[in-house]
Amino acid sequence: MKRRSLAVPYVFWMAGFIVAPIALIVVYAFTAKSGGFTMANFSAMGKYFSVFSRSFALALIATVVCLAMGYPAAGMLARVPARRQRILMMLLMLPMWMNFLLRTYAWMSILEETGLLNRLLGVFGISPVHLINTQAAVVIGMVYNFLPFMILPVYSVIVKIDRSLIEAAQDLGGSPRAVFLRVTLPLSLPGVLSGITMVFVPAVSTFVISQLLGGGKDILLGDLIEMQFLGQAYNPNLGSAIALVMMVVVMIFMFFMNKFGEGEDKAVIM
Repeated sequence: MKRRSLAVPYVFWMAGFIVAPIALIVVYAFTAKSGGFTMANFSAMGKYFSVFSRSFALALIATVVCLAMGYPAAGMLARVPARRQRILMMLLMLPMWMNFLLRTYAWMSILEETGLLNRLLGVFGISPVHLINTQAAVVIGMVYNFLPFMILPVYSVIVKIDRSLIEAAQDLGGSPRAVFLRVTLPLSLPGVLSGITMVFVPAVSTFVISQLLGGGKDILLGDLIEMQFLGQAYNPNLGSAIALVMMVVVMIFMFFMNKFGEGEDKAVIM
């Protein structure tokens, strides 16, 4: 009983800051401005289909790029000596100690027409590249801000893989490609799935990156929800419906990712 009583503060915390806000979102989503029950908030979301598709497409691109960059980085990080690992981990986490908004502002100065990137290209005689206020800039901002969320879970799994398994596969004549596909990748898949989830979920709901680096030209889901609560198109009921649908879609995505990971784990054990 004493151990259970230690969980009481956490239960109240969960109820006050997680359960209650979600309950309010559900109530607002199924409520009209007059206060009665309605499904009109969901039917009104049809005109925002392009916003949903754009948000999920950009988040998916950013997730794929993070995986392509983060997996090799995590693998190299796991293979260096322990002392260097600590130094490299500190360097990886160092930018995250800075405010998220300031990091995004820094990328504005890098990508703008007269920014650091175009000045560097000018040194090599390359004409300026228009990146700021584009979808490419939004993806760059997502990758920069969320890449550590891909590297850390993948690294935490790869570093625990028993090296004797890899050595045994090599002794049995496995090529580096075969060893990676048959041993390293299956064993590291739980970290990959965690990294995909940790990158995709915040990327699909971001709004600061799209506003600062995208110039607000291509509205994403986070921008749309903010507009309903803080913008001129004040409609918290519609905003709650959009947030609820997005929450359900993300939960379905996470469910299938976890199911896929369970199947892979069983296959590796067999």
